[in-house]
Amino acid sequence: MSLGPDEVKRIAHLARLAIDEADIPSYARSLSDILDLVERMQDVDTSGVEPMAHPLDATQRLRDDEVTEPNQRELFQSIAPATEAGLYLVPRVIE
Repeated sequence: MSLGPDEVKRIAHLARLAIDEADIPSYARSLSDILDLVERMQDVDTSGVEPMAHPLDATQRLRDDEVTEPNQRELFQSIAPATEAGLYLVPRVIE
């Protein structure tokens, strides 16, 4: 698939990108190459390939779920404009 200058300008407009007129042929070539690659990839038979959640067979390291920071609620609420029963009071913004 080959894109022309008008299609590149339309894509740039839809993406809200400003591009120089002199760069349009280069963008047209690059976008056309990308579309060609996608078209070739769609022809690959993947019927026997199991879908993967991640390309690497890695496990995520997790830390223990435990409290490591001291409770500073009273300190933080002491500088708040308004609090009540441990909650921050804020002005109404929706009528």
